[in-house]
Amino acid sequence: MDPAIIMTTITIAALVMSIVIHEVAHGFMANFLGDPTARLSGRLTINPISHIDIVGSIIVPALLYISHAGLLFGWAKPVPYNPYNLKNQRWGEALVAAAGPGTNIIIALIFSVVIRMNGSLGGTPAFVEILGYIVYINILLACFNMIPIPPLDGSKILAAVLPYRLEMKYRELTALVEQNGIMATFVFIFFFVYILQQPFSALVSAVYTLFVGTSL
Repeated sequence: MDPAIIMTTITIAALVMSIVIHEVAHGFMANFLGDPTARLSGRLTINPISHIDIVGSIIVPALLYISHAGLLFGWAKPVPYNPYNLKNQRWGEALVAAAGPGTNIIIALIFSVVIRMNGSLGGTPAFVEILGYIVYINILLACFNMIPIPPLDGSKILAAVLPYRLEMKYRELTALVEQNGIMATFVFIFFFVYILQQPFSALVSAVYTLFVGTSL
């Protein structure tokens, strides 16, 4: 089989599983903080079928790959939770939001350690390349989701640290974006790919080099 096809398949599989684990982490944090919604909805599972979003998990990654946009990302169906059930009303939503990117960073760190230990493990270059993709994808997902634009995780973290009046205004903006659904999503993707891609890619590359010790 063509090595390029193999690497593409591995990359997409790593992306999907990293997205799924990201979402499951949200659900586990919400459950830990007192809200069982995700658990009762059967979303605390790493089975991709339970989390696939047609647009974010299939259409967007496929379009980015086909168009050679230079960036591959996506998202799953958000794990449901009820913020009013959370024990910590002040920081609960922010903690649930941070669990996803935080888990991606932990995954990236674990595989970075394996890469750095490769000399003693005797791994092949192909093995290291696969691990590198996993590290890169998880750093990318963490950084992407920390952008403070609704409905990304960073928006909920930002809302928690804003002064009360600004927080209310920001939540109004978040509600407006969520009401416009798919349209708002595609506007953001256009803005991101054509305006933010270069500085964002530089950030991801810098974090990757810090973790792995070599550049992309």
